[in-house]
Amino acid sequence: MLGTQAAELQDGPPPGVAEALELIDGFDGALAHGFARLGEDHGAALAALAGALAATPLGDRLAEAVAKAAAGSAGEEHLSALAGARTALFGAVHDALLARLDAALGRGRTEWELERGGAEGDDPAAPAATEAGNLLAGCRSWLHELAVAGWRGVDHDLVSASSQMLEALLAEPGLRRAAVLLDGLAAELRASCPVGTMEHLPARRWADLWARALLLTQTPPDGGPAPMAAEPVGTASGRLLILGVDVHEHATAVQLQVHAVLEGDGPPRLVRTAVAAAKVDTIVGPALWKLFADHPVLLGALAGRVSLDVTDLPLLPGGDLIWQDDRARPGEPADPFVTARVRLAEATAPAVPPLERHPVRIAEPVLLEGYRASTGDGGSLTFTLDQGAALPVAVDRLPSCGPLTPQSVAKSTACVGLLRWDAGRWWLQPLAVQSTVKGKTTTAHNGEWALGPTDPKVVKAEARAGDAVAVLRERAGRLLRR
Repeated sequence: MLGTQAAELQDGPPPGVAEALELIDGFDGALAHGFARLGEDHGAALAALAGALAATPLGDRLAEAVAKAAAGSAGEEHLSALAGARTALFGAVHDALLARLDAALGRGRTEWELERGGAEGDDPAAPAATEAGNLLAGCRSWLHELAVAGWRGVDHDLVSASSQMLEALLAEPGLRRAAVLLDGLAAELRASCPVGTMEHLPARRWADLWARALLLTQTPPDGGPAPMAAEPVGTASGRLLILGVDVHEHATAVQLQVHAVLEGDGPPRLVRTAVAAAKVDTIVGPALWKLFADHPVLLGALAGRVSLDVTDLPLLPGGDLIWQDDRARPGEPADPFVTARVRLAEATAPAVPPLERHPVRIAEPVLLEGYRASTGDGGSLTFTLDQGAALPVAVDRLPSCGPLTPQSVAKSTACVGLLRWDAGRWWLQPLAVQSTVKGKTTTAHNGEWALGPTDPKVVKAEARAGDAVAVLRERAGRLLRR
């Protein structure tokens, strides 16, 4: 990535983005306040949202929804229209940002086709339409109660009202996508109760979760089966060249999201694949890798920097591969920097599914070289490229289970990372860095410790701390044997 490309991204957001985000902030403020008692300012914010989308297919339904909300009589169908409008605005912001990024990088991207979504109701293991419909209706009812009360009105009783519904929802594999999302929202609200005493509300985040959950729990108008998770649209085979791994860690779950270039029939493609595991909050740092022992081929490729020959991996509409370890075998050595220099520029990016079109979803692999790193107040880090273009580095996203640290990133001379958009600007999240130490080039990347840490100090610290995963598994085994 050249300085001229970075400079184009730092010129400010595309036209209309700031105005769209202002409309979304107005909606989020009304949702935080609660639709049962909208004031003049919040009513005006919803009216502005309806005005902005008046010429779209949502226009009439949105106008009706805003009128009902202003009168304090908004039903579930009206809230669904409001959630759809908010999601559509974020989709427009996403598209504008991604189009500018693709233009700056010279990156090609496939077009989304309406029929690519797959036949979501064709899963023979899907729950009966009536049963699933009742569960989803219960979800929408709870989301309606949240909107009426507003975030400031959420208490333990309102959160607890979701427990029985969530338990039944989580028991249905076909509804797991919506169930996990709703369970996460309920957990955040429970941990924040009473919300009315909070000094600062994560209004946008909670509104994101609320709107997405409301759309995921809709049932088709023809009364067909409830919506499932995205279904594969085909399979993919070829040579997988790994660029890096993005570790998503929470108190109760961790996900490894691998970014790679797939070589096969036709031009190379940018793809992602992910594996996830449940955890407890005491499992942190390098111990996280032990949760993925069922994926030895993937972990070996990350730690050994080798390519993978994959055969018939299921391919989702948005270009993600469903990882199956038995359909992959190790290939030749493949350095991520060599892959980035040789293949990244010509790789085609996948289309983005409609419900995934949100700015926080943007994470585009890039290669940066020839920059100057500077550290600011509070440990902030910035890469200055040629022609003076400055790109802030998201050091807070460096995972605790890998060797990358703010200090090692600051000393680097090349970086493979993900370009993200947050807080009104572009950021770089490092996945791998290259440095020159005593005249020798060294490389470090997030997946380097996938088979265990290689830093002697970290190995000693892990030995002193003990194997938390083994201890927990042994205790769980005892409980199951009783």
